[in-house]
Amino acid sequence: MRLSALLALASKVTLPPNYRYGMSRPGSLSDKKKNPPGTRRRPVAVEPISDEDWHLFCGDRVEILEGKDAGKQGKVVQVIRQRNWVVVEGLNTHYRYVGKTVDYRGTMIPSEAPLLHNQVKLVDPVDRKPTEVEWRFTEAGERVRVSRRSGRIIPKPEFPRADGIVPETWIGEAGWPQRHISGRCSRKNLCAPSKDTGGGGDGGDGDPGDSET
Repeated sequence: MRLSALLALASKVTLPPNYRYGMSRPGSLSDKKKNPPGTRRRPVAVEPISDEDWHLFCGDRVEILEGKDAGKQGKVVQVIRQRNWVVVEGLNTHYRYVGKTVDYRGTMIPSEAPLLHNQVKLVDPVDRKPTEVEWRFTEAGERVRVSRRSGRIIPKPEFPRADGIVPETWIGEAGWPQRHISGRCSRKNLCAPSKDTGGGGDGGDGDPGDSET
């Protein structure tokens, strides 16, 4: 087992019933302030989306569809699957104070607020416009995201995990990085998912719906 996997197991936090996920890492100091021990917070309704149908990942380029930054594009820098949230770098920001003390009001800093998955769309690499996507399979059996408008494959970005590792660059058994093994396929090599393969079509300060406790 990799060292990173062992560290991940060691860092797992046991969460209480009705735990409310937010922007902060579970178990962190800021998270404990919002989910103090012994407090039962009102459950939040979240649209159920399976991992197989989820199509937004860190590093993706998306366009915001709603709010003050509607029409702007940016990179996804955080995904909170438990709330169907994504955070877009430098967009949908609000200001908050940090470092407050009795004698000091703190420093005001910008902070990105999360967006629901249906408030953004992936950007088609062909025309740089937002597009609906679907999961399909290549002839080689690789599951990929495809723009419904252009038919272009939108590859999953290489984005480092919290431990700094980029999974796509791991060295495989043959001694080659995974990104050189998987390859990419053209539109003509795509096939719709079959019954044998399956497949399908979706914190902290500023969290929508976190005003209630």
